[in-house]
This record gives sequence, structure tokens and C-alpha cells, in this order.
Amino acid sequence: MKPGTDTRNAALRGLINVTSAMVLACAIPLTAWADVVTVGIGTQNTTTNTVTGGVVIKELGLLDKELAKIPKYKNTQFKIEWQNFTSGPPVTNGMVANTLQIGMMGDYPLLVNGATFQASNETRSRLIAIIAYNADGAGNGIVVHKDSPYYDLMDLKGKKVSVPFGSAAHGMLLKAMEDRGLKPEDFELSSQSPEVGTSSLQEKRIDGHADFVPFAELLPYRGFARKIFDGAETRVPTFHGVVVREDFAKKYPEFVVAYLKALMEANNWVRKNPVQAAEKIEQWTRVEKEVVYMFLGPGGIHTLDPTIKPRWVQTVKYDHGVLKRMGRVKDFDADAWVDESYLKQAFADLKLDYDKQKLSQSNYEISGKDPLCGGDILNPRQAGEVWIEGGAITAYKSANCTLAAIKKAESAGKKIGVAYVYDQSMRIKVFADKAYYALKVGGKGGADITPFLLKKDAEAYAAKVGGKVGLYPDALALAEK
Repeated sequence: MKPGTDTRNAALRGLINVTSAMVLACAIPLTAWADVVTVGIGTQNTTTNTVTGGVVIKELGLLDKELAKIPKYKNTQFKIEWQNFTSGPPVTNGMVANTLQIGMMGDYPLLVNGATFQASNETRSRLIAIIAYNADGAGNGIVVHKDSPYYDLMDLKGKKVSVPFGSAAHGMLLKAMEDRGLKPEDFELSSQSPEVGTSSLQEKRIDGHADFVPFAELLPYRGFARKIFDGAETRVPTFHGVVVREDFAKKYPEFVVAYLKALMEANNWVRKNPVQAAEKIEQWTRVEKEVVYMFLGPGGIHTLDPTIKPRWVQTVKYDHGVLKRMGRVKDFDADAWVDESYLKQAFADLKLDYDKQKLSQSNYEISGKDPLCGGDILNPRQAGEVWIEGGAITAYKSANCTLAAIKKAESAGKKIGVAYVYDQSMRIKVFADKAYYALKVGGKGGADITPFLLKKDAEAYAAKVGGKVGLYPDALALAEK
């Protein structure tokens, strides 16, 4: 080592330390100037029709992307705390405590959320968007064990029935009971979360379980339950929506608009490639892709549409009347609760027509040509789909062609992952192997095969046309090209 080397190295190290200290000193004021805002967003990841308002936005980074476009927030750091819940009431609790500023929940919990805030002296909550809906109420449902002797809601009178209290499914159950002149005391009614209700039903500790999306489809898909009542029988719309604390929205309106743009982008992502979306959502939520697709795929049970339609507001008022008559909710002004301004701004920024979309109730539907029977699929609600395990989904123009395609695929050694047909009473997508069929030999095209979700509907139709009721194997045996 040359003389003086240690001295030069020591001087160099000192210079580096001084320079580093100067850099840190310069950085400190920048950190102090930046705003750090923590935002709690309450999600329901396993509630399939809320995923585009929560887990999809989170996993694809859509909100961060939108926030980065806002010059006003250049020096603001938003710390997003995504908090997952299994039902709506805990989300309201978090919003009241101000640990959540944005939340998503079903129709009945939504109105309880609005009424709770209106009864307080603090801030209000505002309904700012819808995530997904079914105009007739499908999505909520009641299931029994697959070996149960019960096939109708009335069969459960005096029996043990559970439901998550305060949920959209609870509201559906109360409405269904009211329609039939039943009272809560006519059942051994208990409150159970989806997870507890699932275990109770599987172990036969209860006779029936009422639940919201996707459990009335998920439990039959998993092989141990059978649906006996669908919310579509109430003919009252069901939906999940987004609420925000008004004080937060007024302070950070651009954040709220950015969130709604992210929601709309998430909706578009699902519609662009529903199979890939279903597979990704399964990874994120552990809800099977076949069930996710059933709800959010083309012609699915729920429609993704953020607009707040007048009918949804009227539904909230109707739901409030149901709960009010049973002493379960306080006074509530639904009109004062709704705030479309943030969503209208999001539409305007994206150069979309909010008023036009608000008038529409159309979903994207099954389309294309039938590769087995030939011809275009002209009536998508009479069509069907076959999902080959590990392969693609193929659409067919009728239940007969769908079942015939299953027979052909199986004869070629292919394994069917799942197949879908449409219930011809409520016009909702159902699992082909879980459906009841009205069968009539010698109909147009050789045989009439008409699928239904509920046994009673299949029996009524079979009696009308002079056919008989069969299960999936019976329909398969009869199907032909």
C-alpha cells in the first residue's frame, strides 16, 4: 500500500457519508410534505357478484393506476387497506367506526347501512354505484341436503333453517315467508354465516340453509346440497352495491371517481375473457371457476352494471317496507341516500353515456354457431354450454343439442368439467346435471327436453305437455342430434 492511501480512503469515506447525509436531509422535507391517507375498503371476496368491486381491482392494481392519473394527488400517498368480510353487516360496523370509508354489500344490508347513518348525528353514507344485479332476485336461494325429503319452502315449516341474519338472503327469506303467510316462529330459525351454515348442512344438523351469492349454487356444485327455492321466485330484484362515507367522499371526490373507474374497468375485464376471469377469480377467492362463470359469464345469473336504476331505488323502498313491518329497521329516506354524481363523473371522464346505460337491463349473452346441430344461436336463453375439463367452453343452441354434445364428447373419451342449461321458468343458468327435465318423446326434432331448476316446475310443465319428469341421466339418454 502506498503511503497516504489510508488517509485518502478515510477522506473518501467521510465525503460519502457527508453526501449521504445531505441526500437524506433533502429527502426528509419531501416525505413531510406528502400526505399519507389511509383508506379502508370493505369487500366480500367470496360473494361472487362483488368481486369486480374488490378483489379484481386489488389484484389487477386498477385503483392505483387510476389514482396515478390525478395531478392533485401527486404528493399524496393512499394506503389502501382491503378488508375482507363474509357478509354485509360487519362492513357497516366498520364504516360507522370509520375504519372503513368504502364498503360493498347486498340490498338489505345496504338499506340498513343507509338507515343506520341517517339515524346518527355523524356523517351519512351514500349509495354511489351498483356492482351486479339480477332483476328478478336470482342469486339468493335456499338449499337442503341432497338426501333431504324436502323440495319446497313450505316443506321446511317447523324445521331447522339457518340464514346469515341481516343479509340479502335473510331479506329474501322474510319476503318469501311473507308471501306464503308464514312467520319467523314457523321455523326454528337461527343465524349462521355461510361457512357455519355449510358445515351444519353437510353434517345434517339443520334441515335447510338460506344464503346469498354464490352459496345456493356453490353447495350443490360441491355435491352435498340441493336447491329448493330461488330468489327469482320473489320477483324482487337483488343486487350488491357500493356505499361511501359522505365525509370521506366530499374530502376526496377524485378518489371516489377513480375507484368507480376501476370498478368499470374490472367489469370490462371480466366480460372480455370470462373464462380467464373465472379462473383467476377462483385463484383469488377459492370459489370454483365453474360457479364464478355461472354468475358472471355470458348470460350469467348476475349482470355487471354500475348504474343506479330507478327500479333499484324502488326495490330498496320495498325492502324497507318488509323490514319495517317486522320491526327490523329504522326510518329511511332512500332518495336522499342515493348519490349518482361520482358515477356520472366517471362516465363523463370515460366519454360514456350514463343516462343511456341507466335505461338498459341487457346482459352480454351466449352467441355464435352450434358446432353439432348447426345454425346460429338465436335464442340464448334456450341454449347451453359444455366446458370440457382442461379445455374450452362450447355453446349449443338448445338443451337437446347441449346434452347430445355431452354424449358425443364422453364417447370420444373426453371428461366433462361442467355443463350449463337454462331453467325455462325463471330463465336463469343452471347446472345441467343438477336440473330436472320435462321429457316428451316424439316432439319436434325427435324429443322435447325442457330443463328446470325446481322439481315442481318440471312437474307442472310435464303435466301440461303430456310428458314426464326425468333427471340428468334420463335427459342424456333421450338427447340426440
